[in-house]
Amino acid sequence: MFSMLKRMTHSISMSHSTHSGASYEEAIKALCLTLQSNTAYLQSVQQHVVNDPKKLKETEKYLLRSGITLEQLDSLSCIHVAGTKGKGSTCATTEAILRQHGFSTGFFSSPHLISVRERIRINGEPISQKYFAHSFWKVYRRLEQNREHESDMPTYFKFLTILMFHVFLEANVDVAIVEVGIGGELDSTNVLRNPVCVGVTSLGLEHVSLLGNTLEEIAQQKSGIFKPNAAAFTVPQTESAMRVLYKRAVERRCRSLKVVPAIQNQEWKQVFSSTGIISDVQRQNVSLSIHMAFEWMKSRRNKSLITDDEYNDFSLHEYQSDKDELSKGISLEKTALALASYKWPGRTQILKTSVADFFLDGAHTGESIVHCVSWFKRASRRTSSKFLIFNTTGDRDSFELLKLLTPLGFDRAYFTPNYAGVANIENLSNYTMTSDQKKRCEEHCEQWGKSSVLKYSVAEVLVDIKRHNASTQVTGDGKAEVLVTGSLHLVGALLTILDPDLTMTSNF
Repeated sequence: MFSMLKRMTHSISMSHSTHSGASYEEAIKALCLTLQSNTAYLQSVQQHVVNDPKKLKETEKYLLRSGITLEQLDSLSCIHVAGTKGKGSTCATTEAILRQHGFSTGFFSSPHLISVRERIRINGEPISQKYFAHSFWKVYRRLEQNREHESDMPTYFKFLTILMFHVFLEANVDVAIVEVGIGGELDSTNVLRNPVCVGVTSLGLEHVSLLGNTLEEIAQQKSGIFKPNAAAFTVPQTESAMRVLYKRAVERRCRSLKVVPAIQNQEWKQVFSSTGIISDVQRQNVSLSIHMAFEWMKSRRNKSLITDDEYNDFSLHEYQSDKDELSKGISLEKTALALASYKWPGRTQILKTSVADFFLDGAHTGESIVHCVSWFKRASRRTSSKFLIFNTTGDRDSFELLKLLTPLGFDRAYFTPNYAGVANIENLSNYTMTSDQKKRCEEHCEQWGKSSVLKYSVAEVLVDIKRHNASTQVTGDGKAEVLVTGSLHLVGALLTILDPDLTMTSNF
């Protein structure tokens, strides 16, 4: 049935793609049902296929067919960010800081929570449905008309990457902040040849079947975004990963590689405290954002942080005085406003409703779950009932992740696929559940044991929580607290019901 729907939708989208008035809904159908999704792609390939250098050449081919040359792409002033933990939030804060300093910004991130338009933002806001549809069909038609055979079209993420470059170049943004999708070396975004600066956030083991089984292999892939003359930044890493990053920075002829320290200046510490940035990981990522924003602004004024002599004598070092360096070119007040006002839902977010308080964090690695547990312990009350909603996908070790969550002492643990259970044009790819998804949730239930509850949609989970809330007749501080983690897609499914417009509030 689904394959038939896919063929029908493909046929419909093909007929409409020749008309300038093709709708947003039709664009979403074409994107979700005729272009292979990242999830399907990851499931269909093995490491030796993913690490094929031809993949990046394929992106270049489609980029050129769509109407953008690499030379035109070179004119886009970019900050490129890879990493395992916090690369999205690092990009979001970098964008907010530069926007507060008066620059027009483009921001590309993945995955999205509810709407694919979240991935392509202009000046902090997702592009409109009208603009998305207009840009989508323009690019889609060009690629379709120039294909060499029936299936000669880019996959989902590759298409969105190409679309993003079209949008940012057309908008003539001052700066584009581009988050890597998976890895770095062969990621579609790595067609960028001359970013102003690149950043690598904290590294950990993820997508091991694609990127490698060791931190050194992961670092090798992530540092693939290093480019000649670009200033490279990273946070403190393990010694083995740091050796790889340093070696790659030298090989790629980066202008420098700087390890950004935790900012020690008291004024900056006060900014962090006032904006709720309290964990070491958060401060580390914000420090990375501040230094990348500072580097970009310095380059904008044609003032290099590193002299030619220093470039020729490449060395790994840290900033010694964040107060002296940063205060020369970045406003503390504007940065504080950026950190206080930017939104990054689904990551250490507390969404209060009349039924329960939902603690949302799309943590999906061992390291990120550890930080999630620490955050939940600090933020939750001791008196309320505590529930868990969990799912994970791909090749992640769910047993290890659940073991880290067990000490929190949940009264009930719900296991459900990343499926909202409500109709939504934005998530056509999640309209059906495979037997594998159901089986995995059943395995999670078995692993958890007593007090585990199996549901086949997030909507079913919420009905059960609401029923529990009504039966116990609790209000105010007695409301249940619900931790939702293991997958950002799961968090997105929940927000589709609780906060579909991502207002950071809910009427549930």
